[in-house]
Amino acid sequence: MTTGWDDDDLPEWTDDQFRRAAVYRGGKLVRPAQGTLTKPGRPKSADPKQQVTLRLDSIVLEKFRAMGPRWQSRINAELRKALGL
Repeated sequence: MTTGWDDDDLPEWTDDQFRRAAVYRGGKLVRPAQGTLTKPGRPKSADPKQQVTLRLDSIVLEKFRAMGPRWQSRINAELRKALGL
């Protein structure tokens, strides 16, 4: 099978790309990749958000979604404001 790549065409990986690459042992993922080959990805947050299941009134959800992208972040901001955080 040919890939259309010549060994001379393959770019050399940098040390940074190797550090971010996924690590497999025996076909089992040991460490997932961080970012992509060209971008390091987002920095780890000191206080990461947690995914939860939450039931909201349909009108509340509709109104927040109508505000456009980042509606979930706006819900979080409103909850923080209500709690005085």
